[in-house]
Amino acid sequence: MNAAHRLVCPCTMLLLLVSCAVGPDYKKPNASDITPSDWRWKTAAPKDAVPKGEWWKVFADATLSRLEKGALADSQSLAAAVARVDEARAAARVSWSQIFPQVGLDPSFERQRTSGNLPTPIPIPIPSANVDTFSVPFDMSYEVDVWGRIRRSIEAARAEAQASVADYQNVLLTLTADIAVNYFLLRALDAEIATLRRTVELRSQSLDILNARNLAGSIPEADVDRGRTQLASARADLADLARQRAETLNAIALLCGKPVSTFEIAELPLAASPPVIPPGLPSTLLERRPDIARAERTLAAKSAQIGVAKAAYFPALSLTGQAGYLSNTASALFSGASTVWSIEPGLTLPLFNAGRTSAQVRQAGATYREFLAEYRQTVLTAFKEVEDSLAEATFLGKQASARTEALAFSRRVTKLARARYEAGESSYLDVIDAERTELEQENGLAQLGGQRFAAAVRLIKALGGGWE
Repeated sequence: MNAAHRLVCPCTMLLLLVSCAVGPDYKKPNASDITPSDWRWKTAAPKDAVPKGEWWKVFADATLSRLEKGALADSQSLAAAVARVDEARAAARVSWSQIFPQVGLDPSFERQRTSGNLPTPIPIPIPSANVDTFSVPFDMSYEVDVWGRIRRSIEAARAEAQASVADYQNVLLTLTADIAVNYFLLRALDAEIATLRRTVELRSQSLDILNARNLAGSIPEADVDRGRTQLASARADLADLARQRAETLNAIALLCGKPVSTFEIAELPLAASPPVIPPGLPSTLLERRPDIARAERTLAAKSAQIGVAKAAYFPALSLTGQAGYLSNTASALFSGASTVWSIEPGLTLPLFNAGRTSAQVRQAGATYREFLAEYRQTVLTAFKEVEDSLAEATFLGKQASARTEALAFSRRVTKLARARYEAGESSYLDVIDAERTELEQENGLAQLGGQRFAAAVRLIKALGGGWE
């Protein structure tokens, strides 16, 4: 090992003396020229690794919290994202290993019998013999990173590994947000189902009354048929909502990594209001968005690849060597006289490759510009999604207020229509029309409730995980 150390140490010292790295040093992009002035955006400083906490607790729903925690443990999509992070980190470690000398041990033993009739220019007979060869060599190879090719490769690999972490955060945020959106849609369906069940029960009771009055001769048979039609229509709508609920429930089961056949969530109509969104959200919240972080880290990797490409313009210096022991007997193998070593420096100088290196440098530069544009587009998309979510939350709230008012009036109209029909002042068609309008308003209000909660979830996702 002493002989191997005598070869490795000078190479390591030479590496420490080398500090040149061709290609541009990465500078984080500034997207202030394409973002709203009131958001006060600054040079990229991703904070996607900052813990977001259990942001879903803002909804104060125990069932949702249970689903989210279960998904973190059982989601196969999340498990795959974790594996991709480990894969990228291992790839970065492979790149890092290239900066050190590679040393290997290749011991061998050979027993050989030589010929007694070897051709020789000297007329002296050489008798045959058995020859033993014991060898314990240490092989070394090392590329001196004069121009920073390896260091730029390490820089790129590290950035790619960090991008994979951002990918994981994106999968995590998307998973938890999708579960929440589907959960609130499920609760909205529960509210619609509860309304329709009451409607079916009321229409069934109304049909009994209509049958009795028809037998008494006070109303025509057509009113009974209209009542039957309304009851059958409500039952059909109820069956359709049950189908939608089953499909939504199956989607939640898949997101949570649970078998669909055994997954259940008890019915519970959505009754609460969505959380209040605080005014004046700062742009620093968007720095937690994993897609922005991934775009910035990928841009850093592409910048480093320019240096890797430019290093091909310059000579490559390599060292190979061997040190160890060679003997014809095992007993003398590790004696001083059995020591052998060799060292071979090599220099590769590019002379002509028909413009391949220049083309690769231009390709790397174009790739960097492509991902710079992608980064800026990602920032623009982030602001759009936040503004869309804020607008959605605002206008859905106004729509819900108007729908609540309309429902109150439609209930009054239904009550009056029934009273007029029972007094013989109007036909049963007026009652049917009033009840249909009331049901539409109730279902619409239930749907708006789910949409408002889903909008709050989408805003949380757009902000990178809540507004705390």
